[in-house]
Amino acid sequence: MLETIVKISDWIWGPPMIILLFLSGIFLTFRLGFFHIKHAGYIFKQTVGGIFKKQDPLAKAEGTISPFQALTSALACTIGAGNIVGVPVAIMLGGPGAIFWMWVIALLAGCIKFSEVVLAVKYREKNAKGEYVGGPMYYITKGLNMKWLGVWFAAALMFEVAASNMVQANSLALSVKETFNINPAITGIIAMILVGAVIIGGIKRIGSFTEKFVPIMVFIYLAGAFIIVISNINMIGEVFGLIFTYAFKPMAAVGGFGGAVIAQAIRHGFARGVYSNEAGVGTAPIAHATATTDHPVRQGLWGLAEVVIDTLVVCTATAFVILSTGVWKAEGAGNDPSALTSVAFAEGLGTVGGYIVTVSLLFFVVSTVIVLSFYGEKQAEFLFGHKAVWVVKVIYVLSIFVGAIGGARVMWSLLDISLAAMAIPNIIALLLLSKEVVRLKNEYFSSPEFYLKDIGKGK
Repeated sequence: MLETIVKISDWIWGPPMIILLFLSGIFLTFRLGFFHIKHAGYIFKQTVGGIFKKQDPLAKAEGTISPFQALTSALACTIGAGNIVGVPVAIMLGGPGAIFWMWVIALLAGCIKFSEVVLAVKYREKNAKGEYVGGPMYYITKGLNMKWLGVWFAAALMFEVAASNMVQANSLALSVKETFNINPAITGIIAMILVGAVIIGGIKRIGSFTEKFVPIMVFIYLAGAFIIVISNINMIGEVFGLIFTYAFKPMAAVGGFGGAVIAQAIRHGFARGVYSNEAGVGTAPIAHATATTDHPVRQGLWGLAEVVIDTLVVCTATAFVILSTGVWKAEGAGNDPSALTSVAFAEGLGTVGGYIVTVSLLFFVVSTVIVLSFYGEKQAEFLFGHKAVWVVKVIYVLSIFVGAIGGARVMWSLLDISLAAMAIPNIIALLLLSKEVVRLKNEYFSSPEFYLKDIGKGK
């Protein structure tokens, strides 16, 4: 049974998903006219570069949480086990070339994520508590009038949250055991308590939590990675060589690495890249749909920034640490790739390095599971009404403990299957509604109320 799950996962993330995501990314990038490259400077100023800029009090903005809180909530979900554990898993199963394909999907993912966020804000609505709710299940139902496809997405996401919670908890438990030799069951219980205490408070408490902790944990992790890479500066050329060379040719077994063909590099690079930045699978738009904004495109720009921060910055930092320290070639490395980042940080920074990874992973995992659980709750609300939310909250909290004591390989495979089940209906919707995304993009960049005003040529 377990081998069957792994085989199904490997097949789905072979040609079917690679072709779907690759062609969809190219189509949306061309249809939107490469605007994210043309306006790269403006997009940076409006997002990361304008974090501390005060909101215009006269702007006609509506929403439940701030745009920055929406970004950090979405990043809290995307920056997690995928960045710290998923990257070494991709390297050990697909070779260093998998990182190149992770970059490729990230570059194409920008317009996919932008389209998701724009549609989520466009078709959002208020729930019984007066909070804004949105996401694929709403733009599929309202924009396409295809409720059956929205139900498909919502059911797939409810399952994916449980699978992802287990993967996240398993990654944390392995890292804690590696660093502190603490029983995974104990780690699972502590994580359950932390997550349960926050998700009871809803999206406002989640937004407040992520706004404070996500920037801190990202900074600490990147600082540690930067120190290790600089200390191995003589390896940078070799690292780039490994990534680019083995993206296009098979790599033979060496040390603890079992070898990989090109198809494995592409498969694992794409799968881990998608799990990392979540472009196309429809989760992040659920958080962005709650943001206070005056136009769907303005919030969509934050989605673009999210992909850059998550995959091109954090995942790349992890990859360079793994490859520059050489831990991926050590004997036995392939037996437990999930713990490789902890090993690499300990190699580069000593005992404190292992602590940095474990503490970072603790914050990453807890914040990811908190936001993921919120996403799952919104699906339960969409499918069964507000009363069903408490049932899924209990299920998601319990899945943390199950994951902490479970097996990693089969959980990653279950996660990949559920991600594909979410991506298919979502990508269909993005392609069918792309005309509306283009219309909103053109409206924003030609209006004296938005882009032209921002650059000093509007009202």
